[in-house]
Amino acid sequence: MTDIEIPEGTHPALAAVARAAAAAFHDARARYARAELAEKVAMGADGTPTTRLDLLVDSAVADAAAAARVNLITEEIGVVDNGSAVTLVVDPVDGTANAVAEVPFSAFAGVVAIDGKATESLTTWLDTGRSWHAETGEPVPWRTTGRRRLDGAAVSLLRPHRENEEAWLRVVRRASRVRILSSSCLEAALVAQGSTDAFADAGSDTHRIMDIAAAAVLVPAAGGAVIDAFGRPVEIDPDLSRRWSGVVAATPELADELAAEIRGLGA
Repeated sequence: MTDIEIPEGTHPALAAVARAAAAAFHDARARYARAELAEKVAMGADGTPTTRLDLLVDSAVADAAAAARVNLITEEIGVVDNGSAVTLVVDPVDGTANAVAEVPFSAFAGVVAIDGKATESLTTWLDTGRSWHAETGEPVPWRTTGRRRLDGAAVSLLRPHRENEEAWLRVVRRASRVRILSSSCLEAALVAQGSTDAFADAGSDTHRIMDIAAAAVLVPAAGGAVIDAFGRPVEIDPDLSRRWSGVVAATPELADELAAEIRGLGA
């Protein structure tokens, strides 16, 4: 198993849940074949099918949250109320399609919310153990690229769907480099550390709160911005029917320009 980085000062419950997720992730990949990991075995609390890998890791996360006596929100299990003022908003495996195919680009991402307000985030690359930790209002060791304009930017995107194909192409035509990496949480971390200029869902409303909650703590701390392409507030909410088209960018100016292009209001 790959050891994961847990930076000093990480909330103990968040650290425990991250370790549980990583252990369950690597155990599942050692025990099951690709097809078994990818098998849809249940329906998640967010209304989408749950793979065996997701269920195994989510269950380990739920056990760790219960042991720490904190509340939990995940897309598979849903809302677990353990009677605490502290809630962990967690995506135990972000990039499941990558993980079950043994593409080494998937992540654990979690946020500590106290009385509904995010105070801390941890994003961990499950295949390497590398982590990005941030606390609201505190400096981090990473900086974004500082790019302000979409023209010539390096942008990561979710894959296009029929309903947002035109918006997707509008962004692609203005960017200089486009990547589809299929792990929103890791792609947001790459924006935070200046490896790429932006990441976005180009209007398909695919993102749930656990897909962008960690980014909303980490990226602003590194000088960037996290918004919804249609202006909806990015906020902790136990209603898993809510969706966003997250825009994660090196600067607020780039975030606004990218959102405008997605809406068809660009230059």
